[in-house]
Amino acid sequence: MVNRLTRRAVDVVARAGGTGRRALPAAVRPEGGAGSHVSGRPGTSRAVSGPVALVALVLGVMAAGLVVPADIHLATLFIAAPALMAAFSTALPTGNVAGLSLVAAMACDIRDGLLGSAILVVHAATLLVVSLLLVAFCRSRERSHKETSRLRAISRAAQRVVLRPLPRRIADLKVAALYRAADTLADVGGDLYAAAKTPYGTRFLIGDVKGKGLAALDDTAAVLGAFREAAYQHPTLPDLAAALEGSFRRHVAEAAETDPDAAERFITALLLEFPVDGGVMRSVSCGHPLPLRVHGNRVTALTSRSPAPPLGLTGADRENYPQEEFRYAPGDAFLLYTDGLAEARDSSGAFYSVTERDIPWRTAAADPEVLLQQVHDDLLRHTNGRLHDDVALVAVQWAPAC
Repeated sequence: MVNRLTRRAVDVVARAGGTGRRALPAAVRPEGGAGSHVSGRPGTSRAVSGPVALVALVLGVMAAGLVVPADIHLATLFIAAPALMAAFSTALPTGNVAGLSLVAAMACDIRDGLLGSAILVVHAATLLVVSLLLVAFCRSRERSHKETSRLRAISRAAQRVVLRPLPRRIADLKVAALYRAADTLADVGGDLYAAAKTPYGTRFLIGDVKGKGLAALDDTAAVLGAFREAAYQHPTLPDLAAALEGSFRRHVAEAAETDPDAAERFITALLLEFPVDGGVMRSVSCGHPLPLRVHGNRVTALTSRSPAPPLGLTGADRENYPQEEFRYAPGDAFLLYTDGLAEARDSSGAFYSVTERDIPWRTAAADPEVLLQQVHDDLLRHTNGRLHDDVALVAVQWAPAC
């Protein structure tokens, strides 16, 4: 009877292990998503092999318990199987392995002459209680994984609404963008960027809201919404900056009705304009660093001679926002960034200095996406993969169509 039951249990656990394992990874799937080139077969094989190995372990321990001397009781070893199953699988296969372990433990105790003994009752009660706790743990973890998946889906939807994806090409510019939020489950936070193809040229905004993560999302959305409208209405960057200042001040005044600290809000922002005929980049800095320029195999940090205060800390007068110009050549690339890049630290507290890093700039500048990826990977190496602030990067390369 035990042999028939264990053979059936092997089949049930193997099937449940395959089904349960496929249902779990949705919450922990890598960022590739549906577009990743990962076959489902290897994962299915591993999902089935784990439960089968544990069933084999149970049967092996039971076989040993049936041949060792009767005064050696191995029933307590069977708790290892459901514990191991719970570590990597879901509730159903864990419960099946626990049931098989209970049957095997009772078979060993009966063989040892413990039928009717208090020891058998203790072994059975211990296995049953621990198994129920393990199944409850698995169910709780499954609910947590599902909730995490929902939160990530909501966060990605918020990112698509607030931080709209930038097109890969705007007029004669190749464009790429990258965002890493400080909050683990967030895809958007206190850093922002946007682009607009206007009659006056292609305009970019990159900025950093006071605060980080989801708490700064309100101000982020307000400034981005104002830019997307005002970028088409004002012929010069100083006019545009003054309009953003006015919009942000109105936003802060409304927020002050419910937030007593709203008056302390501000945003560093950088406005860039690439005219249709190219060759010169215009900028207005509102307390935000100018971009890095990649020319050949060299990278240099552009500096502003007269930056304006951050948005929210000055008046809505165009004279408060001086404009500067920088010339560039075909193939040059510009890296726009927020302070999450400049202020990132390694384990010793040393700041990340992108201009001093050993990055193959000539190769990276050939493609804005490659440039961002190499800078991002180098940043993670410097910080050992731990970022404590939002990071936004935008790469722009002048590449006139032939």
